[in-house]
Amino acid sequence: MNVIDAVIGLPSNIFYGTSIPTCVLVLKKNRSNDDKILFIDASKEFEKQKTQNYLNPEHIAKIIECYHTRENVEKFAQVVTLQDIQDNDFNLNIPRYVDTFEAEAEIDLAEVAKQLQDLEQQSQQTDQTINAFCAELGIDSLFAEVKS
Repeated sequence: MNVIDAVIGLPSNIFYGTSIPTCVLVLKKNRSNDDKILFIDASKEFEKQKTQNYLNPEHIAKIIECYHTRENVEKFAQVVTLQDIQDNDFNLNIPRYVDTFEAEAEIDLAEVAKQLQDLEQQSQQTDQTINAFCAELGIDSLFAEVKS
């Protein structure tokens, strides 16, 4: 029947008593976009309140604006053809169509190794300082036993 106009994913805890993420299906009988469906991932558009999340007017305005313009917005919205949906076995799961993947920052292993070496040197200096205090107090053998 081709009545699905848009799939809008909302954050979890947006409705009372519903802790799972929810979605809104926008259905239209006489669609002007016959071969395309808009997917919007608004799951990060909310304000955290005590036990429930809340959509502010600016969050709602962003969703509505995106719905009206029906344009691709990186990590937020994607217009998908019916052929793409058919190729995905008619699965309407939003992450299949809207890529929200955030690449993690690369870790500079050389820098981490340098930091570990610096920490080891600081640790050795601290141990020497503690040994000097223990020797001054006459308990140098006691600290050596604890450290082993």
